[in-house]
Amino acid sequence: MLLYELKKVLVRPVNRIALLILLAVLMIVTTIAVSGVSYTESDGSSVSGAEAAAKLRQAKEQWSGYVTEDVLKKVIEENDAVNQSPEARSDDVTDNNIAYSRKQGFSDLRELINLAFSGFQSYDYYRADTVSADEVGSIYKRRISSLKEWLGSDEIKDRFTDNEKEYLVRQYEKTETPFYYTYADGWSTLLIYSSTIIMVTVLAAGFLVSGIFSSEFALKADSIYFSSQYGGNRGVRSKIAAGFILLSGIYWITILLYTTIILLTLGAEGGSCMIQSGMDGWKSFYNITYFQEYLLTVLGGYVGSLFILSLTMLVSAKTKSAVLAVTVPFIILFVPSFLSSVNALSEILGLLPDQLLQISYAIGAFNLYELGGKVTGAIPILFVLYLCLYAVMLPGTYRVYRKAEVK
Repeated sequence: MLLYELKKVLVRPVNRIALLILLAVLMIVTTIAVSGVSYTESDGSSVSGAEAAAKLRQAKEQWSGYVTEDVLKKVIEENDAVNQSPEARSDDVTDNNIAYSRKQGFSDLRELINLAFSGFQSYDYYRADTVSADEVGSIYKRRISSLKEWLGSDEIKDRFTDNEKEYLVRQYEKTETPFYYTYADGWSTLLIYSSTIIMVTVLAAGFLVSGIFSSEFALKADSIYFSSQYGGNRGVRSKIAAGFILLSGIYWITILLYTTIILLTLGAEGGSCMIQSGMDGWKSFYNITYFQEYLLTVLGGYVGSLFILSLTMLVSAKTKSAVLAVTVPFIILFVPSFLSSVNALSEILGLLPDQLLQISYAIGAFNLYELGGKVTGAIPILFVLYLCLYAVMLPGTYRVYRKAEVK
């Protein structure tokens, strides 16, 4: 019966269209991600895509290594030399592009200097231009001191408890320095667009499984189904298994395709670098590497998908309506975004299932929870909470559908 349930879903034309739309979105997103990489040639012209990634990788790998004070001083010296060049001082755009082309190799390290000296909640692209070689070596200390300054400001004085503030400072102090740096644009790009891919995948999978439990009722075939030899226990188990297999297959095939395309095109180097060595992860209190963030992202997306799948199937079984069931993923994914501006709800919103589908956002957020006197971030709670809810809801779906009465 399992094969029958799978076939019943996959032969429907509307479901095949949904899969084709998912494939189209995957191709569009990967194209945007790859084409978004640009490289400026020494003559001021620019290229994009795979060619740009290869040239950018070559330029940045010349700066690979530990980001020590000597390396940072060299960045300041190189940056100042470019700024003093005739091309940088020119009013001609092409000349300015030529000057910029000489900064591309150390552009990531320059951004770290900008972040360290701009202040915790502000950013100034030109801040590195005014930092001296003597003070640039303090970026790691400034990362911690700027956090402490922010935590002590009136802006967020009531947002965190004393224990939470101490936890954040400890996490910053635990970050291993100096950072090891190398080209990691493949991983950073992969993570930037991962939430979009995961959300679209969940919507497509949710659409497919929404009719698994309601199809017999919609077709007025419920009396035949429940009176058949395998329409009871075995039939319900087959439906649940079909939903699990469909979701898992669609999710992991999509993730594998997306990951392979991005990393083969942009490069897989830098996965072992700390996320704090890049602009997006500089302020994060999670001391993890790019590869570890990737694992959290795809596993979190899968756990979130399982929960949404189980809820969708439960609604389908309870209401006997595919229309109501298919709205579940949309409500879970999009309603929280309308409430994100309400500060009073930040702690609640930080634990909603949509956060699992956008772990990269959760890693950059300062959502903290105190349990039994211990402070932790949202991510561990999200994993445990929704795995438990998934384990509880599957038996619930089974019982609801088994109790369905033939009228």
